[in-house]
Amino acid sequence: MSIDPTTTAVVLIEYQNDFTSEGGALHGAVEGVMAKTGMLGKTREVVDAARRAGVTVMHAPIMFHEGYNEISAHPYGILKGVVDGKAFIKGSWGAAIVDELAPQEGDIVIEGKRGLDSFASTNIDFILRSKGINTIVLGGFLTNCCVESTMRSGYENGYQVITLSDCVAATSVEEHENALTYDYPMFSQPMSSADFISVLAKS
Repeated sequence: MSIDPTTTAVVLIEYQNDFTSEGGALHGAVEGVMAKTGMLGKTREVVDAARRAGVTVMHAPIMFHEGYNEISAHPYGILKGVVDGKAFIKGSWGAAIVDELAPQEGDIVIEGKRGLDSFASTNIDFILRSKGINTIVLGGFLTNCCVESTMRSGYENGYQVITLSDCVAATSVEEHENALTYDYPMFSQPMSSADFISVLAKS
């Protein structure tokens, strides 16, 4: 396959301190898989290569005001874990994007993410279509949650979706590998960060 940098965006989902960094509210749940995949270093390599090639870099953080009034008063499932852990509160260190992947000039920060799917409550589809982007390259958290939800919506909305298999992490190796093995190939073209960088270099 070939990749046209002018019609491609790398979308970084929730690379925020509450996930990525020691002391983050949810870091303990994902640090095992993060270490196994080496995702932060590999994501940085992807982003550096993408910027050099002229690929659009987008950040999709999730944020809530204190009190979580944007969502149900009785959250359940994954969002209950966010509320119970007091994670991703706007303006906090935990909600900030990790320093090594901090947005740079020319990057786009997607606004309004309040749930799992990066398309559901944000301006991402509007921005992608406005810029003529038809290929999205996904990395982030969680392998089987927000990344998977975004992958499925991207597929349904007609984008070519690439998932970076070593730039994602979940709360267990089993959940991570299950998603990569059974779900990702149905709705995307999974590839390693090295493979993506290699294809990009040849495009």
